[in-house]
Amino acid sequence: MTTYHVIAGELSRRKHGVEYFLSKPGIDDVAIVVKRFARARAATSTSTFVLVHGIGVSSRYFHPMAAELAKHGEVFLVDLPGFGAAPDPRHNVSLEEHARVLGGFVSMAGLDNPVIVGHSMGSQVVSRLAVDFPELSDRYVLMAPTAEPGHRTFREQAWRLLVDITRETPALAGIVLSDYFFRCGVPYFLRQLPNLLEDRIEDRLPQMTQPTLVLCGDRDPIVPREWAQRVTELLPNGRFAEVEGPHVIMHSDPVTTAALIVEHSA
Repeated sequence: MTTYHVIAGELSRRKHGVEYFLSKPGIDDVAIVVKRFARARAATSTSTFVLVHGIGVSSRYFHPMAAELAKHGEVFLVDLPGFGAAPDPRHNVSLEEHARVLGGFVSMAGLDNPVIVGHSMGSQVVSRLAVDFPELSDRYVLMAPTAEPGHRTFREQAWRLLVDITRETPALAGIVLSDYFFRCGVPYFLRQLPNLLEDRIEDRLPQMTQPTLVLCGDRDPIVPREWAQRVTELLPNGRFAEVEGPHVIMHSDPVTTAALIVEHSA
């Protein structure tokens, strides 16, 4: 599928009282950054979770939920090429390439049937992964799955993002804004944005046969409840659940969101 090699060794850090490990695997001609939250000693299961972020941001906004999931299994947080701490790939990476790189990591790291979770644009990437490489996992979670047809314009999505920022916590707003402007950067964000807006996720959802949980915040201005429910209907084996909160529910309510994912993993 892909060529996998470790560029940097694993470094140990602590976050939210949980030790995690940072590495930089190289996949083909690009690099991702992977944080591994080790399974807690009192973990109640042997599940493995892979978390994939949305456009412009990084895996940092997953940290609170990753700490919760680590009580149930090992957690891997991925910074996709060009985002967060991952190096600039110097070219526009398509959704298909993001999915191939993600699949290369899951496969070559030897992760056994992990629960793969995508948020926002990350849901587009993992849905692509589920269709292109169905052997990697039989359990998926689509959180706040992108924009609905008829509303995929830069102007409307920019307005919805601004509305959402006013509903998020100041801490989350700080993470998002610093990731957008100083880590991803505006030029790469603008190169990636057409991939999000032009993608017709609804065309491949019927091919995504794995059991899939669709999650949405009840105050999410970016992903209306009706669209999240429509996504669920298009999935052959989908289930919908709503969490109190705006777009980034895994940060505003990590406990509830993690509990729903753990329930799905069972």
